[in-house]
Amino acid sequence: MRHATARRGFFAAGGGVAWLSLVAVAAAIALASVQLQQALEQRRARDLTQAIYDDNAGLLARVRREALAAGDSLDRVLATAPDSIGDEPYIVISIAENRLWYKRGSTVLFRTRVATGTGKYLERAGGSRWKFETPRGRLVVIRKDVDPAWVPPDWHYVEAAHKAKKRLRRLERGQSIPIGGGAVITVSGNDVVTRYPDGREVPFEVVEGKEIVVGRDLIVPPITTNQRRYPGVLGVNRLYLGDGYGIHGTDAPASIGRGASHGCVRVRNEDIETLFRIVPLGTPVYIY
Repeated sequence: MRHATARRGFFAAGGGVAWLSLVAVAAAIALASVQLQQALEQRRARDLTQAIYDDNAGLLARVRREALAAGDSLDRVLATAPDSIGDEPYIVISIAENRLWYKRGSTVLFRTRVATGTGKYLERAGGSRWKFETPRGRLVVIRKDVDPAWVPPDWHYVEAAHKAKKRLRRLERGQSIPIGGGAVITVSGNDVVTRYPDGREVPFEVVEGKEIVVGRDLIVPPITTNQRRYPGVLGVNRLYLGDGYGIHGTDAPASIGRGASHGCVRVRNEDIETLFRIVPLGTPVYIY
């Protein structure tokens, strides 16, 4: 009882206000710590850009030490820093600044603005979860594609169905979906078609944002059909980096200069034409 009386006396004497003040101070300190960390990370990003651009070995070493101390992803890039590859050409991409440099030694051969991943999440009922971020680290140009077609992954249909407020329905080969009047949607050869009672087959024409919809259902075509290939979305060329990622053109040039992609690095079509011409296979790509 004496302890309870003492606590009541403490709050009666203004201890409650003091306690709230202590909580407020602690919260302010925590917020300041977060802001300081963000400021340090922004400074490291600026310093790394300057180091890569100027080939300043001392500054690059300091950024490496700070990255090691912070344990962040910059260290993975700097572990194979551009100064270790001699006179071979290489690409550097800054996610923070949405910029790309193509260099040989200390010479900048080409530079441009890009669009990188949004960093946003997409969740599907049942547990699937995707994060749309551009991977950091050292990648390599392993293939060069002309007029690449985009093959939408499953997350594209999850996202499209969410936007259109539709349910997802997967179409398999050998399956038919009735649409009324004796007609069905089915797969014929490499196409998803509407098959009419008289035997006529009309292939669907699809583009991004205009998927196959039947009533309340948005249809997911089989991966091997033409309706699962979107020409033009990736521009005229692509430098493929593996695991579904690449540097490619775009049909949305207004997105350049900001985080707007699902993970790939977008550039303007005229820029990817230049990069396709001058960047050889095997070129290292440093993304930070």
